[in-house]
Amino acid sequence: MQDPLSRFQALRRPHLLLDAARSGVHHYIRESHLARALGRRGHARLMRPLPALEELLEIEQKLDQERRRNEAGYSYYRHVEVLIAAIAEAEIVRAACFRTPAE
Repeated sequence: MQDPLSRFQALRRPHLLLDAARSGVHHYIRESHLARALGRRGHARLMRPLPALEELLEIEQKLDQERRRNEAGYSYYRHVEVLIAAIAEAEIVRAACFRTPAE
């Protein structure tokens, strides 16, 4: 099984969906957006980035299956919201991986 960062990097989604998510990343505020993207209230902001990314990828995979099946309840808005959070959390994980011990 792949680690969450590798799974994220392997995502292949329509360009329009990814472009919309990338354009929203600079507005991402972890404290308020993560809980909403995860679909829960409370202390999601206290969640570490790697487990958050893993959970976001599970949610995104289900949304993508809904998109591919053209399900009536599928929401592009929700899908983009989850992708924005996943991109932002992946950036946090990536930054933590490449920090030097002196930092």
